[in-house]
Amino acid sequence: MNTFIGPDFMLTNDTAVRLYHEHAEGLPIIDYHCHLDPQTIAENRCFKGITEAWLGGDHYKWRAMRWNGIPEAYITGEKEDYEKFSKWAETVPFTMRNPLYHWTHMELSRLFGIDKTLSPTTCSEIYAACNERLATDDFRPQSLMRRCNVRVVCTTDDPADTLEWHERIANSGFEIRVLPTWRPDRLLAVDQPTVFNAYIDRLSAAASTEIDTYDQLMEALHRRHDFFAAHGCRLSDHGLDTFPAEDYTESDLRRIFAHIRSGKALDSDEIATYRSGMLTELAVMDAEKGWTQQFHVGPVRNPNSRMFEKLGPDTGYDAIDDKPIAAAGFKFLDRLERRNALAKTILYNLNPKDSEVMAAMAGSFNDGSIAGKMQYGAAWWFLDQEHGIRRQLDTLSEFGLLGRFVGMLTDSRSFLSYPRHEYFRRILCDQIGADIESGRLPRSEIEFIGEMIEGICYRNAEGYFGFTPQTKQ
Repeated sequence: MNTFIGPDFMLTNDTAVRLYHEHAEGLPIIDYHCHLDPQTIAENRCFKGITEAWLGGDHYKWRAMRWNGIPEAYITGEKEDYEKFSKWAETVPFTMRNPLYHWTHMELSRLFGIDKTLSPTTCSEIYAACNERLATDDFRPQSLMRRCNVRVVCTTDDPADTLEWHERIANSGFEIRVLPTWRPDRLLAVDQPTVFNAYIDRLSAAASTEIDTYDQLMEALHRRHDFFAAHGCRLSDHGLDTFPAEDYTESDLRRIFAHIRSGKALDSDEIATYRSGMLTELAVMDAEKGWTQQFHVGPVRNPNSRMFEKLGPDTGYDAIDDKPIAAAGFKFLDRLERRNALAKTILYNLNPKDSEVMAAMAGSFNDGSIAGKMQYGAAWWFLDQEHGIRRQLDTLSEFGLLGRFVGMLTDSRSFLSYPRHEYFRRILCDQIGADIESGRLPRSEIEFIGEMIEGICYRNAEGYFGFTPQTKQ
């Protein structure tokens, strides 16, 4: 047996081993931010094979394969499934020290019971074994979620989405809650009038109301917000390059919306003003419902224009932006605070330069009403690796209260990604265990520390989002 992903993987001290196995290992999963397709969950169909289940839509792997010199035909192109998988197997040995190396072998071990490392030598054997298992009912999406002890999943959904698949899941008797998350990014994309107006037409149809004016837009959004709430939504999510925080008035928003609705292009000041006002008003709606708002800040989208034109978005070409966030972020949150409309908030940074800024930002707006109301969020995207996770835990500990942290999420499109929660839990226990072993934390408080780890891994999220067992959709 290959002992690489063994029982004590990444646990480098005896106390870490105890903390993980006694307090973290068996806890359920609340995956409060992911990009799973609710239709796939509702239909619960068998995957065609490991290439679809593992490589389909996974831009992390696509990016690594391109770095390894793999032609696009084997990544998103027309090559056959085994050919694509073989190129991934060829790439995996070169991912050592990239999180993909750990994730790949944890998923093979935990989900497929395969303890061999993937390489060209083992490619054929592992491909056949995975496909054999994926053809069984135990590897359908719902079964995978059960096997990974998932309790709640929050998908990522546009305000114009019908949520029909969430309805089907809720009415099917499936015991794991699959809830929508309100992701209104397209409402801020006013730099392309034709695309924006086509989206507003779609939103109009979903809300069953005309949208020719700003006031009609807000009426439609309130209807859709209520619709999402009726389907169990508890969170919103916003992808931003930086916080929009320009001053605005309602008359500004009415004028600018009328301008773009007529098909005219906005100038840069109008774009910034509209985005600032719209995001603020959306945040007020969240606060009124008691939702949690998430702000993912810092990506640059589609910098490789040729490949964007060829493949479209979310194909592995996004990167890290370096826009300033401090002044705008403080202004944006303060505007909500002054209106008594600051919802529970989770802040995520993509650029590591912003880690301490964001942790301090969160702390400046906690008001004592809710433990951990303002959260410095989990290591995200490019930072979701061992060093990034350890740094996030250190930064949160040094600037705030680690014991109030709502823990990890997958941010994934794959049903095979749940071992990432285990990865985080092992790193957390190793870090805390090392502090106890070195005398930085008292061994006499091991019982409380164990309870704290249980909170971070599961219970804090359960309470913070209201996902208690008694809660119904």
